[in-house]
Amino acid sequence: MGALAGLLVTGGALTFLAGFSPAPAGVDARSRTLKWRRNPAHGTWERWRWAVAGTTGLLVWLLTSWPIAGLIVAATIVGLPVLLSTSRVAARGISRIEAVEEWTRRLSDILVVGVGLEQAISTSLRSVPEAIRIEVTALAARLGARWPTETALRAFAEDLGDATGDLVVASLILGHRRRGPGLARALTAVADSVAEDVAMRRRVEAERAKPRATARAVTLITLGVVALGALNRTYLAPYGTPLGQLVLLGVTGMFVGSLAWMRALTLSAPQPRLLARTPHLEAASR
Repeated sequence: MGALAGLLVTGGALTFLAGFSPAPAGVDARSRTLKWRRNPAHGTWERWRWAVAGTTGLLVWLLTSWPIAGLIVAATIVGLPVLLSTSRVAARGISRIEAVEEWTRRLSDILVVGVGLEQAISTSLRSVPEAIRIEVTALAARLGARWPTETALRAFAEDLGDATGDLVVASLILGHRRRGPGLARALTAVADSVAEDVAMRRRVEAERAKPRATARAVTLITLGVVALGALNRTYLAPYGTPLGQLVLLGVTGMFVGSLAWMRALTLSAPQPRLLARTPHLEAASR
């Protein structure tokens, strides 16, 4: 139990820092709300995980008389899913980029008919991919509220929050400024480029899945061994002393630190953004 407690404290600390870090400067409340809604992890478990972890930790504390055990168990319940969810995070990112590519092609098909960009965006709502439906709906709503087209498109890029989305939005902005033929062909070319990016990311994630599976298996086996060891009072006796607690906390901390390091290594670094927020966008978002 002491070992499990040490594991949970470190994992919980990592989760706390990740979940409550301040938002980057210049991100408005509307964009943060959209990013919260589109994340499937922000559901029932997200709302109740702290209550479940706190209750479980309190029960463990009462049963073992070890305050650190309760704290670590609570932290593990909160932090361990975060450390082991790298594959899902990467898959969601790829799905969103693929949705951007699909939406760009559909928008290109609509523009071929000869309608304006604003009308084409509104028409595309009928068949927008689910992964970016919230963002595209917000874009259409801004255009319907008489936002300047370029300002609305830049806000759309902020909602997407990805360099690939910036590439599509930059093409739309140029097409809006020139108001000439050729935007549909340009969007098709951009969609082809995005499709190549999606294929490349899928290949990279397939290679990264192997060490992730190994780390997941090692973690589950370790937790199983710790759970069995917790049933042996003779095994737990040395950890009941203050020195034993410190040693155990250090060992489990290094174990969780290794998991966090591996998670960081298997996550792609964010690509540099092409479109930056501008003062008129800041004013419009208020």
